[in-house]
Amino acid sequence: MTITLPDDPALASLGEEEIRLDLACGAYAAGHLSRQLAADVAGVSRYDFDQALYVRRIPSFTEEMLAQDLETRQVTS
Repeated sequence: MTITLPDDPALASLGEEEIRLDLACGAYAAGHLSRQLAADVAGVSRYDFDQALYVRRIPSFTEEMLAQDLETRQVTS
């Protein structure tokens, strides 16, 4: 897939890696991608992607995920 961005001075200071990471973080935050797929899109490790989410204050573990984990734990216990 190729994405064409406008030739704008505001984008000139950003490198391809930073744009990929920002795009992946936004897609993850919107619920379009899993964390692993978003990390793959960004071209970084899952750990580095989690760090990027933390820096951007994007939650990587929601209350819904916690509730599902607790429910699963109760069923298997």
